[in-house]
Amino acid sequence: MDLHRDAIVADGHNDLLMLVARRPKDVWSTYFRERWIPQLRDGGIDVQVLPVFIDSEFLPEGALRETLRMIEAAHRIAAANSDEVALCTAPGDIEAATSAGKIALVLALEGCPQIDTDVELLQTLHRLGVRMVSFTHFGRSALGDGSGEDATGGRLTHAGVEAVGLLEELGVLIDVSHVGRAGVEHILELATKPVVASHSSAFALRDHHRNLTDEQLRGIAATGGVVCVNFFAGFLTTEEKPTVDHLADHIVHILDVAGEDHVGLGSDFVAEVFGEKIPACDRPVVIQGLDAELYVPGLEGPAGMPLVTDALVRRGLPEATIRKTLGQNLTRILTTHSNL
Repeated sequence: MDLHRDAIVADGHNDLLMLVARRPKDVWSTYFRERWIPQLRDGGIDVQVLPVFIDSEFLPEGALRETLRMIEAAHRIAAANSDEVALCTAPGDIEAATSAGKIALVLALEGCPQIDTDVELLQTLHRLGVRMVSFTHFGRSALGDGSGEDATGGRLTHAGVEAVGLLEELGVLIDVSHVGRAGVEHILELATKPVVASHSSAFALRDHHRNLTDEQLRGIAATGGVVCVNFFAGFLTTEEKPTVDHLADHIVHILDVAGEDHVGLGSDFVAEVFGEKIPACDRPVVIQGLDAELYVPGLEGPAGMPLVTDALVRRGLPEATIRKTLGQNLTRILTTHSNL
């Protein structure tokens, strides 16, 4: 616990902003303060990436409007809770926030339905604070195919290729999580700057299309990037009783393949999102053939993050390696490439 509290802990993916934005705007800030700050503090989280994910109910016409609502929500919760958190958009913001004991918040896009082929809008969203972008979700987008479309062998579209160039020019991290296998390879061919996977695990240990092959892990590392390991049970194991040791297996594997400078954490906590958004009549929740309500015990939300450190300590990993995995690596990429 002392190591966990002393280390910089960075989470590459938590969808909590979806739950903030679905509430009336007048309670965004108080809801975040009462519901999420305690969980993030209990988990010892210092840097939290907040993806903007657009649910199908808003597609296609409402995607841009909902994106702007979620970004506005992020700005408001940061402004109203400035004693606890800071939305990081400028050079030195992450270091300033963490040095002051605040949680550094970073905006990301998960999939790009809000821009379609209007790639220039990525520059607009960058002006609003977005510092990480993934091109797809499970299906097909205007920029490329998601991993659920792997059978098509689809690479990036012309707009996707244009987006790679613009994002690198802007200093926005390109996120390959959810991108199909051929699309990941295409991005790695084009990339001249570090690439991240904000929430992806190892295909060698769990052969699901959402996970990354060893070749892809090495490719991301070769860009100087970071693979943030996903905590979602279905991506970790086929066993009916997942444990934190299954997560540790993936972390150790990626450490072995990509190297200790290229591994991070990308929780993808969804228990509270599904619990609130999905009615009883739509349960059980099955996503891509997986039980989406099967969680690693204790890792249903941010407060359980110290369990990860404990598991890595029990594996006998060096303290320096654990510190890099918990947050130093992801924070380094955010501060150097995204200039935060």
